[in-house]
Amino acid sequence: MANEGLVNNSRLGQALATGDTDALFLKVFANEVLATFEEANVMKELHTIRTISSGKSAQFPVIGTSTAKYHTPGQDVFEEGNGATYAPPIKHQEKLIAIDKVLVSATSIANIDELQNHYEVRSVYSAELGRALAKRFDLATMKTLIAAASSAANISGITPAGTSIDATDTVTGSYTATAAQLVELFAAIAQKFDENDIPKEGRFVLLAPADYYTLLGADTVAINRDFGPGGNVAAGSLPMIHGLKIVVSNHLEDLRGTAEAALDQDDDNSNNDVFGGSGTGYNGNLSAVKFVAGHPSAIGTVKLMDLAVESEYSMQKQATLMLAKYAMGHGVLRPEAAIKIVD
Repeated sequence: MANEGLVNNSRLGQALATGDTDALFLKVFANEVLATFEEANVMKELHTIRTISSGKSAQFPVIGTSTAKYHTPGQDVFEEGNGATYAPPIKHQEKLIAIDKVLVSATSIANIDELQNHYEVRSVYSAELGRALAKRFDLATMKTLIAAASSAANISGITPAGTSIDATDTVTGSYTATAAQLVELFAAIAQKFDENDIPKEGRFVLLAPADYYTLLGADTVAINRDFGPGGNVAAGSLPMIHGLKIVVSNHLEDLRGTAEAALDQDDDNSNNDVFGGSGTGYNGNLSAVKFVAGHPSAIGTVKLMDLAVESEYSMQKQATLMLAKYAMGHGVLRPEAAIKIVD
């Protein structure tokens, strides 16, 4: 038979018929991980993120306020002695956030298993890697937000400290997390944010699913336009309540004692000690926390390496190795912009 030699195959993973035959396949894998990370993550848009190109930490300046005083005719505003009255120094402080070790999520697929398997698994595995990273990102930033609500003022006597609101002392009757009681707590949160001069734009409350759907099931909340537009029972969405965006995450349940012990133990190794001297990284006693509220200025993330993915075939292992990773760190910026509800 003619043409029994090698066939010039069209390589599906090769870009422009030259170079690495797996190049295009890797791009598909990367997109799947990134899409899953974005979809599963809720905290990314709820705090401040800063990217650095090098270094082990980033500095966030904290600037205090000035004062005003009626002027006495003839006095030199800046003269020694008078300056302390008319032009007192504006106090400064800084907040440092360190980069943690590289966080990785990895797996491998044996070549023989993939050949014998009757369905495709790479997209499923890549999605799981993205979810694992998104969960760790959310857990670390949620813990940091609760730490902010537990933190002292950045500048004593000038800026407010974080706030803890006792649910039982605030609501009408004993606290059972009814829709009416949750709305009462939202009003107390909004009032405290006003007292702390927190901007109205960007305020949010982070709820566990049980509290979220309690609100959604209450007609007076979900469809009452007094709370503002946006509520839709059919779509499972809530309107803003007292100027607070309502966000739901199942990860909040993990923080209240049901998280995997291995994840908490791993968070002990963080380069950031968000609970102030406890030496336990992102971990603290969160068992009494019912939910948490904040503003994007409350906490920050320093990003040295954004989400990146790697995949290669290992001849030695006869398997495809898949890995997703990032290098970030999280810390408290403005304690006055965070509030935790405890009971």
